[in-house]
Amino acid sequence: MPTSIIIIDQARCEGYGFCAEAAPVLLELDDDGILHTRKDVDGDDELERAEAAVRVCPVAALRIGAGV
Repeated sequence: MPTSIIIIDQARCEGYGFCAEAAPVLLELDDDGILHTRKDVDGDDELERAEAAVRVCPVAALRIGAGV
């Protein structure tokens, strides 16, 4: 399976952190409320977590894209 990435639209992100709670291995909210990816999505389990993170974002600031 090819690696996927989580793409964050920083202009839309309001720092709620629901996504980081859904996928803490993949996403982190820093002390300033800015969301960062921790790593690329690797494997089915992480893909499920990434999809959950996308679903729980109340402002639709996340999507999953193809990695390199």
